[in-house]
Amino acid sequence: MTGENVVVPLDNLIADKKYGLGGSEIKFDAPTASEMVDKFMEEGQIGQVQYALPFMRSTEACYVNETYVRALGYEIPDVITWDFMYEVAEKALQKNADGTYLGNGKKKLIPIIYKSTDNMMIQMLEQRDAGYSNEKGEILIFNDTTKEILYDISELTAEKAFSTFGVSSYPGNWFNRAECLFAIDSTAGATWMGPEAPLIDIPKSELVEFDVAVRPVPQYDASSPKMISQGPSLCIFNKEDSGEVLASWIFAQYLLTNEVQIPFCETEGYVPVTEKAQRSDEYLDYLSRSGEDNELYYYVKIEAARLLLEHSDESFITPVFNGSANLRNAAGEMIEDVVKSTNRKKTIDDAYIEDLFERMDSRYKLSETAQSGDKINFGKLPSESVALLVSLGAIWLGIGAYVAYTFIKKSKTH
Repeated sequence: MTGENVVVPLDNLIADKKYGLGGSEIKFDAPTASEMVDKFMEEGQIGQVQYALPFMRSTEACYVNETYVRALGYEIPDVITWDFMYEVAEKALQKNADGTYLGNGKKKLIPIIYKSTDNMMIQMLEQRDAGYSNEKGEILIFNDTTKEILYDISELTAEKAFSTFGVSSYPGNWFNRAECLFAIDSTAGATWMGPEAPLIDIPKSELVEFDVAVRPVPQYDASSPKMISQGPSLCIFNKEDSGEVLASWIFAQYLLTNEVQIPFCETEGYVPVTEKAQRSDEYLDYLSRSGEDNELYYYVKIEAARLLLEHSDESFITPVFNGSANLRNAAGEMIEDVVKSTNRKKTIDDAYIEDLFERMDSRYKLSETAQSGDKINFGKLPSESVALLVSLGAIWLGIGAYVAYTFIKKSKTH
C-alpha cells in the first residue's frame, strides 16, 4: 500500500456504539472501553491516537534461590536492590575448604544471570533517570550513566558474579541446578523457573531442591521501583474490503474476552489486559490457589503474575519511533560486548567504551535517527478505514430508513 497506512487507527472503531468495544451488535461478552486497563491501553498510543490494543502483559522478575540466599545469612527484601544482590553474590563466591563455592557447595556458580540485556540497560537507565531516548526520537543513551553501568557490569563479570543469556545460555537452567542464585527473566517464563517447574530443559537428575522467591527486577531505589512493561499487542491491518477490516476488529475484541484472556494467562505468567478479567471470580480463584499443584497452580507462575498486578503502575515503556528497535538492540549489545570483552581479559576503560559507543552508533545508524528525529507517522485516517466507518454509518442509516418507511406504511393502513 504505497503512500497508504497499513495499520488502522482504532479510536473511532473503539467508540462505535454498534461495533465498538462492548458494542450493542457484538454477540459475545466483550469488554467495554472502561473495562480495559488504562495503563496497558496507553502503550498502544502514538501521538494520542490508539493504534494497538494490548493482548497480554508481562514484565521482568528476579527469581531468587531463597533457600541458598537465606543459608548465606540474608533475608530477601520485598524489593531487591542492585547493591543487595551484589553483596550476596560476593559472599556466595567465597570458597569452602574443598574448593567449592560457599553459595551452593558446588564448583560451578554464577550468582547473577540476566536473560534480556536490552531490558537490563533500559531499566537501569530509567531507574537512574538517565537518558535513553525521548518522544522526539532523539538518541540519549551515549551518556556518563551508561558508561558507569558498563563499568559496574565489567567489574561484576571480572569477579565471576555476573553473566548473560548471550554468554552463558538460558539462566533458568543454571538456576534449576542451583548454579545461579538470581535469575532475571520475564514473568512469562515463570513456568521454567525452579526445580518443580512444569517446563524444564535439563535432566531431572541435575535438579536441586530449593524454594523460589519472586521479586521485581533489582532497583537502585527500593522505595521507587521501575520495571518494563512488555507483551504482545493487537493491531488491525488495512484491506481493500472494509468487511475484512470489520471482521478483524471483531475478532480482536473476541481475544479480549474472559473466555480467551483467563485461560491464556493461566498457562504462563502473563496477566489479563482487562479489568473485567482481572476482577472476575474465575481469575481471583485461580490466583488464590497458588501451590495446589505444579501445573495449573504452580506457585512461581502465580507469584510472577501477582508481581505485575501489584506493580502495574510502576511499569513503563520506551518511546516508539523509526529506529527505536535498533536502539534497543544497541542497548543490549553494549552489555553483551562488555561481558565478552571482560571474559577475554580486555581492558575496559574510557577509550574502550567510547569506541563501543561509536561502533553501536555506526552499526545501528543511530546518529541518523537522532538527526531526523522522526517518530512513526501514521498520518491521517486511511481511506479504507474511512470507507469502513462510512459503510457502517450507511448501514445504520439504511436500517433507520427502512424502519421509518415501515412505520409510515403501517400508519397509512390504519
